[in-house]
Order: sequence, then structure tokens, then C-alpha cells
Amino acid sequence: QVQLVESGGGLVQPGGSLRLSCVASGLIFSMYDMRWYRQTPGKERDLVAAITRGGGSTAYADSVKGRFTISRDDAKMTVYLQMNSLKPEDTAVYYCNVALGWVGHWGQGTQVTVSS
Repeated sequence: QVQLVESGGGLVQPGGSLRLSCVASGLIFSMYDMRWYRQTPGKERDLVAAITRGGGSTAYADSVKGRFTISRDDAKMTVYLQMNSLKPEDTAVYYCNVALGWVGHWGQGTQVTVSS
């Protein structure tokens, strides 16, 4: 079955950087677009960034444009989210996602806390 495992979260000061990783298994990774979402308590899960299969195209939420970069390594079946110039409002649980047809698959999430 499809499994997604995120890592790389933690506590960072405002202005700092983190790189999240999501390792996938159980699918032909290179065939699928990949996405990162984030969620704070009591709110819906919001799309942060997306990358097409092959990595030729990326898209970002307005709130992270110019600060976050999504990338992928198909040989490692991994998608990354490089987060720079972090702000307190970036604090959330970050999830990676892949859709196989109409079925969305999620990892367990990784907590990112931006605080001084």
C-alpha cells in the first residue's frame, strides 16, 4: 500500500530555515504529482506547494512564495520542502500528499514550530 513518511520538522527561530522530507513507497513515484499541505488546530488543511511529475512545474500558496521551494528526487522517491525566512505564522503540522485517481494518501505529518 502507499506510504508517505515525513521528517525534518522542529523548533526554529523566526527567520530560520528547515527542510522537510517525505519518503514515499508503494507507488511508482515518478508518475505522480506531489503536494505539501499544512494544518493548524481548528483549521482546514491548506495547500502549501505542489510539484508535477518530472518536476517541470511547481506552484505555491501566496503566503509562502519566494520563501519555500518544493523539489523532488525520483530516484530516492522523496519530495522536499525547503523553508526559508520562516515566520511564526508558518507554525503548523506539515503533511505530504499524493492522489492516486480519486484517492488521496497522506503521511503522519511533521510539526514545525517557529518561535523565539
